[in-house]
Amino acid sequence: MKVLRFADVIASGFATGKRVFIRADLNVPQDDAGNITEDTRIRASVPCIQMALDAGAAVMVTSHLGRPTEGAFKPEDSLAPVAKRLGELLGREVPLVANWVDGVDVKPGQIVLLENCRVNVGEKKNAPELAKKLAALCDVFVHDAFGTAHRAEGTTYGIAQFAPIACAGPLLAAEIDAINKALANPKRPLVAIVAGSKVSSKLTILQALAKNVDQLIVGGGIA
Repeated sequence: MKVLRFADVIASGFATGKRVFIRADLNVPQDDAGNITEDTRIRASVPCIQMALDAGAAVMVTSHLGRPTEGAFKPEDSLAPVAKRLGELLGREVPLVANWVDGVDVKPGQIVLLENCRVNVGEKKNAPELAKKLAALCDVFVHDAFGTAHRAEGTTYGIAQFAPIACAGPLLAAEIDAINKALANPKRPLVAIVAGSKVSSKLTILQALAKNVDQLIVGGGIA
């Protein structure tokens, strides 16, 4: 599978001084007080963000957190704890911006974290009017959230349809490479292990895997 990678865009010089919108997966677990209990996903997002900053881009990052109700923001939906931890990892302040769909003020060399994208009306259903507004925010869209890559939502799919350039961040590109390696020329016997609680979203994956693997092991809610 050939995909345009963010590294290629940077190498071409196109990202310099441009507006870069990164869809990351910062959906981290929190305790009852809102403290982050495990920050692997935030740490994994840093290389892509640092690439954009080093290229002199104006950097916007967003993610979902939990399962908020569209159009009804609540304090527990906020990415504020994520902004704080991301700032610690980057060694710089990461401002958190709310109500950002209609415009974001960010300059080259700066970074902002855009508040929980799933609060935006139309995000989950990939509303075209929202997707066009998201695309208008950027010159380059970078998808670096493999955990949500299977969802056709505004910030994962819709924006890519209208953005001037859409590319894969290092996390997503690495997963694509791993999948290609495992399925195109695997060592045999090939065994796939799939688990999870949301069975409906994985049935098509299981059907596709069953044609390519020698054994298929399921766990969790699927089993």
